[in-house]
Amino acid sequence: MKSEIQHTLQQALEALRAAGVLAELPAQPPQVERARDPAHGDFASNAAMVLAKQARMKPRDLAERIVATLPASAAVAAVEIAGPGFINFRIAEAAYRALVPEILRAGPDYGRSALGAGKRVQVEFVSANPTGPLHVGHGRGAAYGAAVADLLAYVGFDVHREYYVNDAGRQMDILATSVWLRYLELCGEALDFPANGYKGDYVWDIAASLHREHGDDYRVAADTVREGLPPDELTPGDGGDKEAHIDALTAAAKRLLGDNRYRLVFELGLNTILDDIRADLAELGITYQEWFSERSLVESGAVNRAVERLREAGHVYEQTGALWFRSTAFGDDKDRVLVRENGQTTYFASDIAYHMDKVERGFARVIDVWGADHHGYVPRVKAALSALGDNPRRLDVLLVQFAVLYRGGEKMQMSTRSGEFVTLRELRKEVGRDAARFFYVMRRCEQHMDFDLDLAKSRSADNPVYYVQYAHARVASVLHQAAERGIALDLTPVPGHGKLERLTEGHEIALLKTLARWPEAVEAAALTEEPHQLTHYLRGLANDFHTYYNAHQFLVDDAELRDARVQLILAVRQVLRNGLNLLGVSAPERM
Repeated sequence: MKSEIQHTLQQALEALRAAGVLAELPAQPPQVERARDPAHGDFASNAAMVLAKQARMKPRDLAERIVATLPASAAVAAVEIAGPGFINFRIAEAAYRALVPEILRAGPDYGRSALGAGKRVQVEFVSANPTGPLHVGHGRGAAYGAAVADLLAYVGFDVHREYYVNDAGRQMDILATSVWLRYLELCGEALDFPANGYKGDYVWDIAASLHREHGDDYRVAADTVREGLPPDELTPGDGGDKEAHIDALTAAAKRLLGDNRYRLVFELGLNTILDDIRADLAELGITYQEWFSERSLVESGAVNRAVERLREAGHVYEQTGALWFRSTAFGDDKDRVLVRENGQTTYFASDIAYHMDKVERGFARVIDVWGADHHGYVPRVKAALSALGDNPRRLDVLLVQFAVLYRGGEKMQMSTRSGEFVTLRELRKEVGRDAARFFYVMRRCEQHMDFDLDLAKSRSADNPVYYVQYAHARVASVLHQAAERGIALDLTPVPGHGKLERLTEGHEIALLKTLARWPEAVEAAALTEEPHQLTHYLRGLANDFHTYYNAHQFLVDDAELRDARVQLILAVRQVLRNGLNLLGVSAPERM
């Protein structure tokens, strides 16, 4: 509908330019939006007000010229001028009815478009450190990133989904050390577990695997491990330093195990957790084209190359033995360390190399989905891209607030380090994949979210995903009823079929108008990266359908009216299915 109005407006403007009324056409198609007040029509355009200056006319006078020049359109019932020069369009009911066969013919492609024109877009999301299982907080970024990627692909972008694996650096060393210490306990060694170690049951599980496969081969006496360690901070204010203690323990593990044995413990922890993460995301219906290794950046020389590019451009300096990036020159609040005093590169240096690599792979646009706690990281990454000579506006960072899980009104803990958290796997098993995917994207990503576990499991109209899925299942139930009663339905989607003219009830017109908005809803959700718009649309469509279902009979004796109504609800079913599919949610036939 919207594109039809834009097309007729464009034709009118071209005719006015040919007549000398307009000096030139606007670079973009005329703006057409849904009318805020239905009393004013279905669509409105401000084209006359935008072009009035170059036409040297009052906006309302130009609006009259535009309306007089509009070509006839079967889709438009009336055109009116309102206020200072708004042009309001009313869509003919016949045009709405014509959508039914269009939807049924297009099927899963109704709403799909070529808007993205094949432009390559990379969406990197989740990318949680492989130091523990995914928890319910990570689930929101997973569902949100997947929905954004699928939406962009649906409107014609070439989307590459990627997970950045932080498989190098200090946190992975702490995980390996934690696994080894638990292994030593299984060997019978008595050690105080470090305050800054990873304490979850999953660490015990990995340590048990190490012990089963290698027995006491990796055993070192507890006294030898403790030798020379600085005191830990077991309780606040006890004079210990938990950071210095864990770093010393990690150094001891590397020294006492040697390179080969330490590497095996490291890889066992990494691969076990990464396999677990892959499985959890797959069970949530989320897959990636690539799992990109941070270590590959180091091994390929990309990190050093990024640092050298910054050095050659004059954006680094040395101070106190470290190499710094002058990020304040590009809007950051302070300069950042690239290479520490000990010669080791920082996480930030790897992140620069990773984003340099993204640009070099030819993506026209890069979307990073990060947790909201990384908001301070955005300026420095954009600063680095600017310093490398790339356009920082190619990078779009979407910050996702962690979801807070409530069970029985009680807030659940989510600390990977302490081991006291609810895993994403536990959530999925309890509420199901569908509720998890739908609930996670019901709000804007930057808004805080309370995940109501009891509501997600309920089978009631208050549960939004149940409400939408039930609408889909209800349509299927009508078809089952027709089959059971031996009613023959003519469901062939024929454009202009006279039967559809029987759809005149207010509930039917309301449904048709909601169905007409689906392509616009998809486009808006994709371009604004706001999948919550789809959840709002689907709930609205489901509400319109349930209201219609409760007010009218579908399998009436009048064959023409019966076929028309069933075709209408089949179109509703198709759009519900398309929307649920984009959100990674199933469309059940029975509930």
